[in-house]
Amino acid sequence: MTVQVAVIATSSLGDRSYLATDGRVAVVVDPQRDIDRIVYLAGEKGVRITHVVETHIHNDYVSGGLQLARLTGAHYLVSADDEVDFDRMRVADGDEVAVSDLLRLRVVGTPGHTFHHLSYVLDEADDGGWSPLGVFTGGSLLFGTTGRTDLLGQQHAHVLAHHQHASARRLADLLPDGAQVWPTHGFGSFCSASQADAPESTIGRERQANSVLRLAADQFVTETLAGLDAYPAYYAHMGVANTAGPTPVDLSPVTRAEAGQLRERIAAGEWVVDLRHRKAYAASHLAGTVSLGLDGPMSTWLGWLIDWGTPITLLAETPEQVADAQRELVRIGIDRPAAQATGAPEQWAADRSDLRELPLADFPSLAAAQAGNTPGGLPAPQVVLDVRMTNEWQAGHLDGAVHIPLPDLPDRLGEVPPGTVWVHCGSGYRATAAAALLANAGRDVVVIDDTFGRAESAGVRMAPTT
Repeated sequence: MTVQVAVIATSSLGDRSYLATDGRVAVVVDPQRDIDRIVYLAGEKGVRITHVVETHIHNDYVSGGLQLARLTGAHYLVSADDEVDFDRMRVADGDEVAVSDLLRLRVVGTPGHTFHHLSYVLDEADDGGWSPLGVFTGGSLLFGTTGRTDLLGQQHAHVLAHHQHASARRLADLLPDGAQVWPTHGFGSFCSASQADAPESTIGRERQANSVLRLAADQFVTETLAGLDAYPAYYAHMGVANTAGPTPVDLSPVTRAEAGQLRERIAAGEWVVDLRHRKAYAASHLAGTVSLGLDGPMSTWLGWLIDWGTPITLLAETPEQVADAQRELVRIGIDRPAAQATGAPEQWAADRSDLRELPLADFPSLAAAQAGNTPGGLPAPQVVLDVRMTNEWQAGHLDGAVHIPLPDLPDRLGEVPPGTVWVHCGSGYRATAAAALLANAGRDVVVIDDTFGRAESAGVRMAPTT
């Protein structure tokens, strides 16, 4: 059997883990905290996990590496230079780790995303020697980009960006064009400096497509740092958890809350999150809740918006959806929701007066309203609020719009000018969450549930580009 590398994607966080196997034993790279997916995959393939490796101390999720190693008895490879509170196999640049007669890992120091970041070259036995199949690059060399360099603080970002440039060059010099590149980040993760430009890649492709391999160091550093936007506030807690050694997850069912208890939790300032699609939320929802549907990156935005440690109650149509949300949340260290309820909004309301609707519109409706022809039933827009991130705003925005990124909105509600607010984002997902926050604060709000790219063609006036 030839060596196989399987991808375990966590699309909600924009990350990938990997399982590499020779058909008998396996190496797992950068596992997410819900390790049952990986154990199942290994069982399906009939292989034994003997090595679990971390490319770095992760900032965007709680790792499952320690627990997976303990469960399987595997060696747990973590940089010797990272100070952690648990036993591990200390590895450093230049180390070679024999996995089997057919597989070998070579450890390559690739600082940049973090100071002690490592990459792992996967070699396959070949006619008495070894041939490199590819490299697990973590947050170093990604598809068309690199990992961001400011997660350890702005004071380190410039130095780490120079390291990142040198590390990528080192990998390109070390490996042949045909070697596969297997990054952890870059598929929507805020750990990536920009988004991946392909679903897979090789060293040869990166030589052609990746600016880190085309630009001189100073130019790469300048352009990379200039392009970085904000990253989720909950990242501050991930490195701490991963350094201490994450505990096992508990995905057992959560306590059920009745209608009266939901009302009490909302009145107490707790977060009650509606996991249904935003269109269902707009049609009818429990007043005081926030829309973060499972069809989008729910855990990223929830973890970013809340004050860390605030109790969270989950509302969904089915128990399976609550279970899916629990899985998403443990990955970012929210171990146990306070409560849950399933069914329909009418079952969650103590009284019909507890139910609320959110009007929906699109960009053609906004254009008509701004021309004085507000579509029937919709209140005229007195404020247009853009809740996209700063990089999105700078790339183009509506003329006269107010800009407050969604993560900032809870603390900046008072800055939204008076009057009826029409709120938009890039698709409608973040706009619905923002609209819920505004409505909870007593504002009249309309959700623009539309793709931002349609705004100009719909006749909405765009701000002049600078």
